[in-house]
Parts: sequence; structure tokens; C-alpha cells
Amino acid sequence: MNEIKTSCAPTDQKWKTWEDIDWNKCQHWVGKLQGRIVKAQKEGKHGKVKTLQWMLTHSFYAKALAVKRVSSNKGSKTAGVDKKIWSTPNVKFMAIAKLKRRGYQPQPLKRVNIKKSNGKLRPLGIPTMKDRAMQALYLMALDPVSETTADSNSYGFRKERSCADAIGQSFIVLSHNTSAQWILEADIKGCFDHISHDWLLNNIPMDKVMLKKWLKSGFIFNKELFPTEEGTPQGGIISPTLANMTLDGLQTMLAKKYRSRGICKKAPSPKVNLVRYADDFIITGRNKEILEHEIIPLVKEFLSVRGLTLSEEKTKITHIDEGFDFLGFNIRKYDGKFLIKPSKDKVKKFLDKIRETIESNKTCAQDTLIRFLNPKITGWANYYKYCVASDTFSKADHQIFWKLMQWSKRRHPMKNTNWVTRKYFRKIGNMNWRFAVDYNFKDIKRTMILKRLSDTKITRYVKTQCDANPYDPEWKEYFVKRETYKMLISLKGRESLLGLWKKQKRVCPICNDPINKERDWYLASINTNGKTVKSLVHVSCCRRIQNLNKNKNEDFEPVS
Repeated sequence: MNEIKTSCAPTDQKWKTWEDIDWNKCQHWVGKLQGRIVKAQKEGKHGKVKTLQWMLTHSFYAKALAVKRVSSNKGSKTAGVDKKIWSTPNVKFMAIAKLKRRGYQPQPLKRVNIKKSNGKLRPLGIPTMKDRAMQALYLMALDPVSETTADSNSYGFRKERSCADAIGQSFIVLSHNTSAQWILEADIKGCFDHISHDWLLNNIPMDKVMLKKWLKSGFIFNKELFPTEEGTPQGGIISPTLANMTLDGLQTMLAKKYRSRGICKKAPSPKVNLVRYADDFIITGRNKEILEHEIIPLVKEFLSVRGLTLSEEKTKITHIDEGFDFLGFNIRKYDGKFLIKPSKDKVKKFLDKIRETIESNKTCAQDTLIRFLNPKITGWANYYKYCVASDTFSKADHQIFWKLMQWSKRRHPMKNTNWVTRKYFRKIGNMNWRFAVDYNFKDIKRTMILKRLSDTKITRYVKTQCDANPYDPEWKEYFVKRETYKMLISLKGRESLLGLWKKQKRVCPICNDPINKERDWYLASINTNGKTVKSLVHVSCCRRIQNLNKNKNEDFEPVS
């Protein structure tokens, strides 16, 4: 009998090995289908949404991207309870064919406890590689729906959004003279661990059979199997999106009850605004009574339906003149002047981490210590460069300098201070007292310099538009322009590199993955047959090529 094909998804693929897969074609096809899902969701065609989701989760292209995601991210070397990882191209290619809905049964999670900033333990559930890939596959179908229905002022675990957007929205709703003066700082008690399974199964628009299997898979701790009756595990790829969709609707509920009054209305505006990042959120109000007697009961009722409760310890109402901490920033008005600064707690933790790094490397070489410290300093400065941080940066630099001076003197107890400073500190350009050392790279003398926080320029962050949807084709041009803007900032205005980036179609020529701030990249000068070709390539790609062909003469020059 002739075989009847019932699948509309592309299953006929011509690639026979992992290296042969055209990732641009895979990304294009999946992105096109995700755009159709967004359009159907906006039009209210829920049956069509389900059909398109089924097509996506049964396609070779999406399965290949799912395997690529879980086998190339930071957790790719961490195994689940089966103690298996996908490390070779052949294993990855074979894994694509194993991502099937029929007969699929997830394995229990591997429970690991990690320390939180307050000293308590956070339970982390680690799925197997196959379960991670299946979650990544179904997330591709769920995320377009989640982005379309999400609260406009929700910024956690969402594509093209970050903490900087949440802080930018906080500035918008609190900075003016007529803005709300009272803030409800809310924190949900064990958000991921207590979400109601019944609510998820009744309200999340995805394959209910697959969702139920993941929720009820259980976990193994100390070689003992435990059931999961509530919550979605922290560590699963799809868990952040499920948690976001659980909390979506809070902003809509508040907006309906406290909608803006017209000009002719006598009643004053309650000035109720929500800014949420994952399970941390703030709600503004005209006075303390509205927040205490109206907003908190509404929020509690909203959360109770979902099996969640507010943390009594961390939930409090604060006046803007007293200030409050949100996402590591201190937000406060000083005599009517609104300022956002790094919180004192985060500054202390950062300096403690720097001191710990220096103390634990008392005998290492100077260049090694610089390599340990530079990523920490750069990362912390980049996170806080959009707020009022100049004074904080200068004070932190001062404390780091004296700690390094102590480290230097300890190495030479018989030498005086002048000799130590001449050896470890020098003048670089117009800057004095730079912690630096010379080293040789391919017989070329170079200088390695410790970065300063104050070297980072304070800039104003351009917030993502609230209604922008990265999966919607109508917003494609907006996100292309925004990506170019972000790249220009990271290149520090170097137009030649921006032109090279555009010439490469914004992707790495080796792996075809996007060149952006998510992964480190270099300006590589590659000598091939006597011809030098410059390209922007990922650092990991550079290292892989160097390991495969050590005889090739390549020079990789960092951009920043």
C-alpha cells in the first residue's frame, strides 16, 4: 500500500551529518513559523495556533535547533540522572531523531542545592539532555504565544529584554515631580516551587500531555525518588516561561481597576503602575493606604488562585524619599532629585569578591591575576553603567588599588614602596598608577592592563518599547535597528568594525551564529595562502580552529 503522509512539517532533510546542517535555513524556517503563530494568536485563532505549534514541534529544523541549544550552552557539560552528555557531532545528530512525542517519557530530575545570596539553599532540578532538548523544542512553539500575551512591563526571562529595561521603566514611573511617592516592594515566596499544577495544565496554551509529564516527573535526591506535586523545577529550560505566563495578567487586572482618569474627572489618579522582573516586582501608588488596603489584597487574591503567596518578610511599603533596592539598584529621591545608584549591598559583595580573588592568588603571576580580575570588573561595570555610578566606580577603584598595593608589597617584604610601585604600577598614556605587566605574544611585546571601573563610560540606556514582540514580523525592522544600536555601543563607535559586522550579515563566518553581546568575539586576522582576511568571529570558534589546525598562522586581536 502507498504510505500516506499526514505531517505538514518538513521532515525530508538532505543532511547526513551534524556539520552539513544549514543553520541559517533552520533558523529562517522556524522564525517564519513562529511569526505565523504570533499572527494567529493576535487574531484569536487558537485552533490555528495549536496546528502551527504541532507543525513546529514535529519539524526536523526545530529539533536540530533544540539539540544545538542544549549541547552548546553553559550547562551542556552537566549531565542529568542518566549521566550522559552530547559532546560529539555524531551523538548530536543522532539525538535529533530521538526527539519524538510518541512513547516519550521524561526521566526524574537530578536535585542539586545551590546557595542563595542570603545563605539559604535554592533547589535546582537538572533534567537529562534529552528532556532538555524536548523542553527547548516545545518552548520554540510556546514562546511566541507567551510574548504576544505577556504583560508589557514584564522584563524577566524574555527575549530582547533585560534588567536595564525594568530599571528604565522604574525611572519613567517614579522620576517626575507628579509621580507616585509610595512603592510596594513585593516578593513571591518560592515562586517556582509552589505554582499550582492544575492552574498550569488549565491555562498554558501548549501540549497538555507533554506539560503534565514534565510537571509530574519527580526528582532524585540522595539516590531516593521523590514525587513533584506542585511547582515547576528551577533548571528546566521551559520553567522561566511557565513562571512568567503564570504571573502575566497582574498588570491587566490593576490597569482595569485603576485606569487613568480623564482631565474632567474630579477623582485624583491613583498612579498605580507595575514593574516586574520574573517574580520580583514593584507597584507604585499615590498613597500608602491604597497600597496597603487595596493593592495587597488584590495581589494576594491573584496569586492564591495560582498556588502562590507573598513573602511577608520581603514585602514592604516604602516612600520614595527613603529609597528601596530593586534588582541590585538603589532607587531614591534626594530632596526631590531622583537618582538610581548601585545598592550598597551589591557594592560590598562585589568588593568582597575582588578581595577574595586577590587573597586566594597571593603567589600567582601578575598577568594571571589580571586575567582573573578583568572579567569580574568589566561585567560589574557593564551592569551598572546605565545608572548614576561614577562616584561608586571611583570609590571602588580606590579600594581595589590599595588591595593590589598590599598584594604587591607582600611579595617583596624586603623592598621599599617606591621599588614595588615601579615594578607593578606604571603610567599608561595620561593615566597614572595602572596595574600592568608586559608579556610576549608570538614574539611581540604587549602590555596587559588591569581595567578600572571608572574606565567605563556612563550612558543612558534606551529602553525597549513595551509592546515590541521579537517574534512578530511587524517588529522585525525595529529589532534590526536596535541590534545595530547595541552593536555600535559595544564597538565604542568604531564604524569600520560595524561595517565589517554588517558585511558578514551579523553572523560568525565559522559557526553562522549571531555576533552579539551574548558571546565573546574577536577581530581575527587570518593568514591563508599569504592573504590576510579580517573577520569578526567568536572566541570559542577561534580556539576550536586553533586546536584543529595548530600549524595555521592566525592572529586574533581583541576589539576591547
